[in-house]
Amino acid sequence: MELTFPHQDEDDSVVSDCESGVSGSGVVVAPPPPPPQQQQRGFFVRLGEGDVVHDLIKTRFIRGLGMLGPKTEVVSVRRNACSDVVSQARLHSFHAHARAVARLRGGGNHANVKYAWYRTNGEDDVNDIVSQGFGFAHGPKLVLSPDDAPLQSARGCGVGKDGVRHALLCRVILGRSEIVRDNTEHCYPSCEEYDSGVDSFSGPTKYIIWSNRMNTHVLPAYVVSFRVSSFKGMEKSEEEPLRPTSPWMPFPTLISALSKVLPPCDIALISKFYKDKKDKKILRHELIQRVREIAGDKLLVAAIKSYRDNKVRRFSF
Repeated sequence: MELTFPHQDEDDSVVSDCESGVSGSGVVVAPPPPPPQQQQRGFFVRLGEGDVVHDLIKTRFIRGLGMLGPKTEVVSVRRNACSDVVSQARLHSFHAHARAVARLRGGGNHANVKYAWYRTNGEDDVNDIVSQGFGFAHGPKLVLSPDDAPLQSARGCGVGKDGVRHALLCRVILGRSEIVRDNTEHCYPSCEEYDSGVDSFSGPTKYIIWSNRMNTHVLPAYVVSFRVSSFKGMEKSEEEPLRPTSPWMPFPTLISALSKVLPPCDIALISKFYKDKKDKKILRHELIQRVREIAGDKLLVAAIKSYRDNKVRRFSF
């Protein structure tokens, strides 16, 4: 389930706390002073225990760590105050790009804005990102974790002398995503049809934002500071992913079923791989692997199950 906050305007999926400092005329004005339970320090406003947003983010973060959650102490939750002119400009830019992506991909909610976690190397790194943006030190692409699966980002956070780590909760413009393999060396999308990358359509654990978009499509919104005794032996506790158990389903039928849920560019790619298999350019297991990477195992399992069920009903008397 997508993380949403009580104040979020459903008509604007990129609304942010820091919009309080932006007037309708586009003139930057001073934001109102934070409530007593919120203390501003530097770039951030600290949210107190009992604050609705604080408690929601803390609960979501702890729950997303799985078995490691009970062993994790959330030290603080802070909100990006967007209180200076540069931060206000970044906020305006983020909104403008979200609207542009939405129009480019068909309007409505096609900007596909999500919350996602990003690991940091410490407090200084957090301040650098908020004040100056993401730089070369963060590599040719940003890899973020979905808001309900923070473990990968949390594990990558640098540890301070006090044992505290810092994870950024960001708003991210995903637009139209494509499958990106872990070992890819690309630092840009495969074509203009895509805005971002994911490791799976059905259950993504990674969002990939390319270097030329990391400072326009990613907006740091909150920072969660936490302590954890050790990540050793605490790999992500997941069930073994479902895999298609039936090797037989007519491939044209599968393509037809997938075309109802996948974008045309992905169906075209799957069709190309199928043609390559028929032309003996790739082997059957290579075809299956590539289709799994594009569609995801959960979607393939559902397609095969639906096909089986329909076949049983068709021959039942």
